[in-house]
Amino acid sequence: MKLSHLDKTGSAHMVDVSGKEKVRRTAVAQGTISMKPETVSLLKRDQLKKGDALACARVAGIMAAKKTSSLIPLCHGISIDQVTINFRIRKSGIDITATALCVDRTGIEMEALTAVAIAALTIYDMCKAVDTTMVISDIHLVEKRKEPVGADF
Repeated sequence: MKLSHLDKTGSAHMVDVSGKEKVRRTAVAQGTISMKPETVSLLKRDQLKKGDALACARVAGIMAAKKTSSLIPLCHGISIDQVTINFRIRKSGIDITATALCVDRTGIEMEALTAVAIAALTIYDMCKAVDTTMVISDIHLVEKRKEPVGADF
């Protein structure tokens, strides 16, 4: 299998996407942060000393998606049209889902994955004073779609 980020000598390089057409791209990523039920309870009741962990994590995830090309060396800077972050609170943790959308020549899955990772890290930071057993896991791409853009683009 040929890796697109390696040239013929095996050196890493940024892929040339200038010849590709712009298409509507959507990616969905998910991950989980597991924690003690007592920590989930504090979070749900907004009783963490640092404040509203989910609101902070949502904003952090969106900000991170917008900075992805600055964080991942060979990732292209793209024009992101939308990022949404949703949380599902469980008895012993929180599932995080990020959906990212762009109209561009490449990208959007790394932005969705980055959004999930940073949202999880933000929740960790907000809860670490009361729970040192938290585990961030299962960050993965759920879906990636490409759709043609209308003729008026």
